[in-house]
Amino acid sequence: MRLSSETLQKRLGVAVNTSIVLISAVLASLAAGVLAAYGICITMFRLFRIHARQVAAERQARTVVVAQQGG
Repeated sequence: MRLSSETLQKRLGVAVNTSIVLISAVLASLAAGVLAAYGICITMFRLFRIHARQVAAERQARTVVVAQQGG
């Protein structure tokens, strides 16, 4: 069974279109993953900043109390 040139081109076109769709889906998935990871990192850095400020305020309050008790 031999395929005509037109049939072969149609099948190759389908293969190329399928490959483009597959590649696009993979890249979209990768982009979504990168954006999700970026969002998680930004959130964690914000939480860490809040925690660091709380610790700094607590240490400063202790320093003030110790200075008042010693003076």
